[in-house]
Amino acid sequence: MAQQTRFGRKYLKAFVSGFFVAVPVTVTVLDRLAYVARVDGASMQPSLNPEGGHSSDVVLLNRWSVRNYRVQRGDVVSVVSPKNPQQKIIKRVIALEGDFIKTLGYKNRYVRVPDGHLWIEGDHHGHSFDSNSFGPVSRGLLHGRASHIIWPPSRWQRIEPFVPTDRKPLLNWSQKSSEDEDDE
Repeated sequence: MAQQTRFGRKYLKAFVSGFFVAVPVTVTVLDRLAYVARVDGASMQPSLNPEGGHSSDVVLLNRWSVRNYRVQRGDVVSVVSPKNPQQKIIKRVIALEGDFIKTLGYKNRYVRVPDGHLWIEGDHHGHSFDSNSFGPVSRGLLHGRASHIIWPPSRWQRIEPFVPTDRKPLLNWSQKSSEDEDDE
């Protein structure tokens, strides 16, 4: 009986010490590398939640890839909502800093995206609370890049960046300036 008690204590001690190692490692992974998030709403249809309210897609958000604010046009990103800091929203990057964009209902018809900002939009225009409502978003609000749909299993896939042809930036002032300097 005493031997069973020692045996049980040994495994309990191993479990507890493993637990105290696993929890900080898990927290670090979720904070710095990646985590999963459920996508609610219709703003990203048909790319995400194509069936509407019947089911929600679950995506893998890659935090590591945005640690230096490196995103490209077409990436689907999670950002802290500029209107409600308690909420995160998921949208597509349409324009980067220096781009000129034709807006869809913003207070100005044309906008130059300021330095340090992004222009984000939902794929389902008219059903999306995005930059057309609140303007360019600071890159500091960037939270993660959606890299894969991981649920439901029938939709497992990598999320490829793309910008709809009718939403491409009109001009990138930064590129134009550097091209002009190269010609001299």
